[in-house]
Amino acid sequence: MDNKVLRSCLIAIVAIALLGGTFLSGFAVGALMPGNSIRQSLGLEDAPVAQATPLPTPLPGEPTQETEAPTQVFQATTDEELEELFKPFWESWDLLHENYVDQPLDDLALMRGAISGMLAATGDKHTSYMNPEQFAQANAEMGGEEYTGIGAWVNTTGEYIEVVSPMKNSPAEKAGLKAKDIVIAINGEDMTGVPGDLALQKILGPAGEAVTLTVRRGEEILDFTIMREKITVPAVEYEMLEGDIAYIALYTFNELATNQVRAALKELLAQNPKGLIFDLRNNGGGLLVTAIEITSQFVSKGIVMYEEYGDGSRDSYNAQPGGLATEIPLVILINEGTASASEITAGAIQDYGRGTLIGTTSYGKGSVQNWIPLSTEAGGVRITIARWLTPNGNQINEVGLTPDIEVPYTQEDVDAGRDPQLDAAIEFFNQQ
Repeated sequence: MDNKVLRSCLIAIVAIALLGGTFLSGFAVGALMPGNSIRQSLGLEDAPVAQATPLPTPLPGEPTQETEAPTQVFQATTDEELEELFKPFWESWDLLHENYVDQPLDDLALMRGAISGMLAATGDKHTSYMNPEQFAQANAEMGGEEYTGIGAWVNTTGEYIEVVSPMKNSPAEKAGLKAKDIVIAINGEDMTGVPGDLALQKILGPAGEAVTLTVRRGEEILDFTIMREKITVPAVEYEMLEGDIAYIALYTFNELATNQVRAALKELLAQNPKGLIFDLRNNGGGLLVTAIEITSQFVSKGIVMYEEYGDGSRDSYNAQPGGLATEIPLVILINEGTASASEITAGAIQDYGRGTLIGTTSYGKGSVQNWIPLSTEAGGVRITIARWLTPNGNQINEVGLTPDIEVPYTQEDVDAGRDPQLDAAIEFFNQQ
């Protein structure tokens, strides 16, 4: 496409954060881009139309199973076919304007709703529409800017908003929100049947105002009243733990993360630690280039990840030279909030046997989206165009990474101020 800027990113979901009263769509991309830019979430290709495959013939004596006939896919290939195809749409448009009880109608809202419905018809929860405010803030988030909100990574594409992970030291984390919480009501209003974008609008508000979220957590129904605050999305924290063990926590793969991780590694490695704990818990992802760069700090060579497209073809991404920590004993902490770009890093380290994964099964976000702006500043769309695989060819979408050493982290641990996963990592090195 002419005059388009391409940037790649690994995106899990969305972040509830507000800037000047608008919604921040996080897990997106780097600094704010011009309205005619394209951003990629794990890939760049047009998604091909799925092809039907023949059904196997039962062997003699095997029971036959009733199967649905392959769905025929219709594609309009000419202007005339497109015009004919969209006649019912424009007929419905006219009927709505002529007959709907409450007039006048907001044509802008109808247009956005039509786009949302079209993308939702794919059945893919990661293919969706972002209004202009959401798209602008999604692009700005990865620059490490300050926002106002509750500070939680969420998935807005299911039946209800799902919490992927609260941000470190955010109002959401302090209030007690956890990964996999399902938001079923906002300020007492039932969210059944409410599209994710509309539900998010109800969480918007300035700093200093509270919002009450009712969530379903397993069999429990819980209420959390959360005060919105100004939030700077953290990237890196690090320290030297007792026993000469280095510790780095990475919270997002944004534009600042690579330099901050390298700076932390230089300072910690100068103290000659016996091992390094790299904490990717509740890290929802970020930029693809950052994921490759950070993985390359620990993996000296080889493929970091594959992109696999609908026609079966693949692109590969290799580790870059110059990694600072390619030999130090390594533990990676993961949990159900470890998603997307952080799964790329953890998955490569696990496949190469470069380090040991400790914690709980990761989120399982293994698909690839393009983030593409629409014309006339109408927002943008994200479209799944591929899936990514680990170096060993493992597909983790909706499955996640299984830790080498499983260590749960219960609410009782939280209440008691314990971190059994970090404790297990420290014990792992102490036993070496």
